[in-house]
Amino acid sequence: MDLFSSQLNEILVETFNHILQYEEDLIKHSQNIDLSIGEMHLLETVGKNNNNGKTISDLAQAHNVTLPSMTIAVNKLVRKEYVVKEKSPHDGRVVYVRLTQKGLRIDRIHQYFHRRMVDEVAKEMSAHEKEVLIHGMEKLNAFFNRKLSKIHDQ
Repeated sequence: MDLFSSQLNEILVETFNHILQYEEDLIKHSQNIDLSIGEMHLLETVGKNNNNGKTISDLAQAHNVTLPSMTIAVNKLVRKEYVVKEKSPHDGRVVYVRLTQKGLRIDRIHQYFHRRMVDEVAKEMSAHEKEVLIHGMEKLNAFFNRKLSKIHDQ
């Protein structure tokens, strides 16, 4: 591995792990939050688009897990009263998952955490550094999207 590849690999892995650890530590030290980081991210997905609801299939696809695994995860959040399952008024076979008031409160806290994290990172950068970082992250994201698409197509 050349120097750039080695450095990039180390930075990507370390940054990913630090972000997850930071989020997990904040959750652990928060009062009245009985969620894992995975459950927190699932709530975030459910709440997107003004909490209009997502099907179990939508959620499974977004998190790249099987339907049975997502059903178990959603049912756990139902028991914890963070989400509800509601039948579609147009098609009774379709069930939507939506955040409860408790889920909405936690999702707002999680969004606030992300805004604060990004703001704190950004304040230490010049305008040029921000532009270069965004450009590089867009390329990195596009690369992983292509790789994931190829895997899912197989």
